Amino acid sequence: MLIHPQFDPVAVHLGPLAIRWYGLMYLVAFGLVLVLGRLRIKRGLTVMTNQMLDDLLFYGMLGVILGGRLGYIVFYKLGDYLQHPLDIFKVWEGGMSFHGGLIGVITAMLLFARSRKLSFFQVSDFIAPLVPLGLAAGRVGNFINGELWGRAANPSLPWAMIFPQAQDGGIPRHPSQLYAVGLEGIALFILVWWFSSKPKPRAAVSGLFLLGYGCARFSVEFFREPDSFLGLLALGMSMGQWLSLPMILIGIVMMAWAYKSNSIEK
Repeated sequence: MLIHPQFDPVAVHLGPLAIRWYGLMYLVAFGLVLVLGRLRIKRGLTVMTNQMLDDLLFYGMLGVILGGRLGYIVFYKLGDYLQHPLDIFKVWEGGMSFHGGLIGVITAMLLFARSRKLSFFQVSDFIAPLVPLGLAAGRVGNFINGELWGRAANPSLPWAMIFPQAQDGGIPRHPSQLYAVGLEGIALFILVWWFSSKPKPRAAVSGLFLLGYGCARFSVEFFREPDSFLGLLALGMSMGQWLSLPMILIGIVMMAWAYKSNSIEK
């Protein structure tokens, strides 16, 4: 069995300032969006310009951070934060939700599209292929921190890993963070990037992203240890799975509508 290396969560100490690996992964994620976005613009696959991408990245950063934090509070620990409201601002203690971040980014894209007189799907179809590798970077950050570990695994599994942070007596577990890197990140990126390499009906790329992420996250959750303060919910599913089901359904509907309308736009 493997043992988690227990990395120091702080990458660099600059006097009283501590730069954490998880924060650096956010910078990597935003950097990847910028690089991949410029590549799509250069290939003429969008009406977006480099200046518009820079502005959209700013909107998106706010959406990810504010939406991710508020989503975690509402979806996972609303009762605790209502009792201790000042803890909302303790972001250094962790607590971000992808689904909340997604809502935040959707809101940011709506505001950006309105300000630039673009359709929402012109913006969302542009941004969707840029996101998965950033998600992978975030999951790498989770692995470095030794958090969000997986469920108990058969000790004979070659990559079963002990997470000393779990304080469970050394139970071998699935490294579910790395499963997420592979499925929600790399595999989803290859699929959506390939799909969007040629003009598609509006909303089709966004629909595929929602469908693909929802399926990937739903699958990974079978190997991830449920949050201790929530456990498994109705039908034996985790909160992450319940939040992924609407994404899958909306993605299917969007793709069906996209190909029925057959309206292709950059």
